[in-house]
Amino acid sequence: MTRNQAMGRRAAVVLCATVALMGPGSPAGIASAGTAAAGTSPRPGALVYIADLHSDTVSVVDGGTGRVVGSIPVGDGPDSVAVSPDGSRVYVTNSAADTVSVIDARTRKVVDTVTVGDEPSRVTVSADGRNVYVANVKSDDVSVISTRTHSVTSTIRVGRAPLGVAVTRDGCTLYVANAASGTVSVVRTSTGTIAGTVPVGSGPTALVLTPDDRHLYVSNLNSDDVSVVDVHGGTESDRIPVGDQPAGIGVRPDGRRIYVADIGSDNVSAISTRRRAVTDTIAVGNAPNGLAVSPDGSRVFVSNFDSDSLSVIDTSTGRVTDTVSVGDGPTGVAVAEPEAEGKRG
Repeated sequence: MTRNQAMGRRAAVVLCATVALMGPGSPAGIASAGTAAAGTSPRPGALVYIADLHSDTVSVVDGGTGRVVGSIPVGDGPDSVAVSPDGSRVYVTNSAADTVSVIDARTRKVVDTVTVGDEPSRVTVSADGRNVYVANVKSDDVSVISTRTHSVTSTIRVGRAPLGVAVTRDGCTLYVANAASGTVSVVRTSTGTIAGTVPVGSGPTALVLTPDDRHLYVSNLNSDDVSVVDVHGGTESDRIPVGDQPAGIGVRPDGRRIYVADIGSDNVSAISTRRRAVTDTIAVGNAPNGLAVSPDGSRVFVSNFDSDSLSVIDTSTGRVTDTVSVGDGPTGVAVAEPEAEGKRG
């Protein structure tokens, strides 16, 4: 059950250019939720989905109360998770099964399984909810899945060992971080062709677009920094030093802060997009790797691979307010829009 089976425990959390994710581990069940920090009152919040690599499950956490409200069995080696814009579907890459599980968010059951490329890693959904993009590490390509038919409609060749994927709000451009190439592929989604290639740092692992789609921030696992790419110019405009082995990355809805999970430092780096510098460092669990920001920007959710936990950070204070026990080897994290949750009932 791996994303390639050969790496030390710390570096094993995220596949980079020459080595891959994990050593084998025994499955573990979902534990009870953590305890909220003193002085805070639990309140229902956005649903957080966490891919548990060793448990072959997806944990579902109420982000407001810090309670585990579900555990969904999926395929072998779940690595990454994404939620449709309306919150009705959850897509999970199963890295050891070469498949994507499609979950009905209301029933919390797998309703379909889609075969994709070799060792699927990261996944994202277009803003219009029509397409799912899956980076396949070993086959050096991206599978495009129709959300209507749950079938692969095209396969796009990119760089070596693609990991992170991000799509613009208009759905016209897809960005793919190629870990072994040290590049980002710029893909025209209408034709599935490469429009450009941007050199970045060493071992680009994850990436995120700012809300205005003007800049792309790329975490470089091997060079311990974050590249800033000017989208319109198609070039790297800056490089920001962060912690050891940066992986998961997210942005606040106002675009003012970028958050990066540093696997080797056991912390999260908070970056000011105005100053393009780290302004805060927040200690979390062991080997943090997956990261997602709540839709309202008030919280950051971080999966800790070696701690089997989810850290909840209050962005107004930069402090961890909750730690939730989840499945074994948590990796990818995604958050459902609160309004979408309401529609599901």
